[in-house]
Amino acid sequence: MTSTRLSAPPTRRTGGRQRQRGQATVELALALPLVLVGMLLIVQAGLVVADHIATVHAAREAARAVAVDGRPGVADRAAADAGRRGCRTSVTRPAEVGAVLTVTLTCPAPTRVALVGALLPDPSVSAAAAMRVER
Repeated sequence: MTSTRLSAPPTRRTGGRQRQRGQATVELALALPLVLVGMLLIVQAGLVVADHIATVHAAREAARAVAVDGRPGVADRAAADAGRRGCRTSVTRPAEVGAVLTVTLTCPAPTRVALVGALLPDPSVSAAAAMRVER
């Protein structure tokens, strides 16, 4: 007696690989824009943090200038000299020497990264600094 074996029909392996390569391309095409926008948002967040640090520095400079010279406009000039132009300045300065004065700056932090400006409004950063009145 002879036994007969049934053999499986031949399969085409190349067809499956080509389909998978196409699937990976489609997935990349769908995911890449989201990844790029996410990276741009992270870069913009870093720029806003840098603007905040610059505003803190300018608020300290303005508080020091007001502590030494109490004339009007000194805080605005000191903030501009520190590199923060276009800021709103609020000064609370007591009359007596040795009391603590407060300077608050609110500055715009425009979106400087492409595509992010269209997605998000321009934020503003604010900082306050306190110092003792010297004169």
